[in-house]
Amino acid sequence: MQWFVEHPDLVGVVIGTAFGVLARMLMLRSDYRQYPAYPHGRIIHLALGMIAGALGSVAVPALFNKDYTAITFLSLAAQQFREVRNMERTTLNAIDHQELVPRGATYIEGIAVVFEGRNYLAILAAFLTSLVVTLTNAYWGVGMGLVCIFVVIRFMKGKTIREIATVALAPVRVEGPDVYVDGIYIMNAGLEEDRRIIAEEAIGFVLTPKNGDSRVTLANLGQRQAILHDVSTRLGVYRDDGEPALTPMAKLELATGRLGVLIIPREHDPDKAMKAMCGVPLLESAVRMPTQANRTKGGVQHG
Repeated sequence: MQWFVEHPDLVGVVIGTAFGVLARMLMLRSDYRQYPAYPHGRIIHLALGMIAGALGSVAVPALFNKDYTAITFLSLAAQQFREVRNMERTTLNAIDHQELVPRGATYIEGIAVVFEGRNYLAILAAFLTSLVVTLTNAYWGVGMGLVCIFVVIRFMKGKTIREIATVALAPVRVEGPDVYVDGIYIMNAGLEEDRRIIAEEAIGFVLTPKNGDSRVTLANLGQRQAILHDVSTRLGVYRDDGEPALTPMAKLELATGRLGVLIIPREHDPDKAMKAMCGVPLLESAVRMPTQANRTKGGVQHG
């Protein structure tokens, strides 16, 4: 206890840094997408999380001691985290060419933005925790840290496809060389062997937008590519390089805005495919809200 009394600033820095690192650890998960890779990719981001937590917590005693020049380190941190965003974008673009079903530029940009933003959340958690420790005591600081952790976990849960569209399994129909999903034309398969594989192995979905904004979002090519990549990653893909007819595809029904999705999974499990489809993340850069813009400008709302 005597040490706590003699070094109040250091206590705030230590506790703040600890919660900043903890926040970054909770936000760093290698899931079915296997990114960041384990363990080296995780080590890089945990080290950056420690730097972010230290910068956020050190800023508090610097402000109280009127050492305002120390705040310039935060601007340097912002620059560094922007470089992290560029690094993630470059890395993912490089490996995307080797994917049988690529992520696409929109999905990659979304991942890069998330990695940058989560470092800022780590800084904020460390700053608020250190501030409360400095103004009150360590116990209240720990309480603030726990609140920050709760908020961080809440921010990790983004929206999914099921929030903008109704997802339903749909029959796949092969008529000669033409392939349809619930009446939506998907593609032309020229080889008899490809048509046989599609008829036996393919699973079809129809995504019906819930409103006008969702209709425009589903039409986004980046969001469609993210759907194909996510589902293919979870279920595998029944193809090899040089087989374009077996590539998963998503096509719009222009009259209604419905999206027909054709996948040929390695694991033919419609129930698991439905869960994978409903869990596809909604990309922030793909979201469009034209009806909101029309209401704001006093224009006519289009459905």
